[in-house]
Amino acid sequence: MARKNRDEVPSSDVVLEPVFCPLCERVIPDDQMDHHHLVPKSKGGKKTVGLHRICHDQIHAIFTDAQLAKKFSTIEALLEDPAVQKFVAWVKSKPPGFSDSAREQRQTFGSGRGRK
Repeated sequence: MARKNRDEVPSSDVVLEPVFCPLCERVIPDDQMDHHHLVPKSKGGKKTVGLHRICHDQIHAIFTDAQLAKKFSTIEALLEDPAVQKFVAWVKSKPPGFSDSAREQRQTFGSGRGRK
């Protein structure tokens, strides 16, 4: 029977590096981490990036899955959008653990999923 190498067992004394949200650049607390598929899973995406839950929710409140897959499949593309820029400017002043409801403001580009 193989023995566990004690060096491989994580120690509770290990201090993890903080994770920063690539959208708002704030530290993401463990309980506020969401994994965003850059291309939605429904569109075949596999790669994810860690975001604040509020930032993740806001992305999905602004864009449809089709829009995310076609035009907003990178952090850079998301940050170029005026609605995302406005949200990021607002949320940057909030503490890392801040949470709030996403404000639905989908941009309708003929997708049929925007607000009426």
